[in-house]
Amino acid sequence: MNLESSEKQGENKNNSGAVAAAMRVDYVAGSLDEADIAANPFEQFAAWFDEAMVCVPEPNAMILAVAGADGRPSARVMLLKGFSPEGFVFYTNYSSAKGGALSENPQAEILFFWQELQRQIRISGEVFRISAAESDEYFRSRPLGSRIGAVASPQSETIVSRNVLEERFGAVAAKYGDDVPRPDNWGGFRLIPDKIEFWQGRASRMHDRLRYRRENDTWIIERLAP
Repeated sequence: MNLESSEKQGENKNNSGAVAAAMRVDYVAGSLDEADIAANPFEQFAAWFDEAMVCVPEPNAMILAVAGADGRPSARVMLLKGFSPEGFVFYTNYSSAKGGALSENPQAEILFFWQELQRQIRISGEVFRISAAESDEYFRSRPLGSRIGAVASPQSETIVSRNVLEERFGAVAAKYGDDVPRPDNWGGFRLIPDKIEFWQGRASRMHDRLRYRRENDTWIIERLAP
């Protein structure tokens, strides 16, 4: 790389940084008032989720944040696969990085951001494995390719190349055909929340933030400053 091209790359990086710093979106899509929300956060989540299903391409996409025994946080995009007053359910490989972190420290937070509605929801609490029967039922409902992939992929492990993964996928497909069993190290987690925060973007960064906080069997609703 010559000096001129190096200088141009540096200029591009500086320009990109300046562009990012100048980006502004004023949130004016709605408001969130204590008088208009449900007393129960699960009912409020269901109402917002129903609205998101109308206009958000993948409303069940969420960010899962965990931290293992070393205390180092990690986050990734996951898909919500069920919710009820019992909690919020997602599925993964128990031997993966996030599965290991949850075994060491069964606390997590999930975050939904729905740009189309200018809303986000933060849900935090303790995480437990769901029953094998529940995991079996969901696994059977998955497309065949997803079931094969769950068996074939040593999730989060280092692999030499993509070819290794393709070969493992082919071997599993040849071995099981259409009847792929759920691996013992794959299944669901349920996050049982003790805090759920609903955020509605507002103009001038004066956003509405209402948090439900569990005290014993009661949900306390609190307004937080933006």
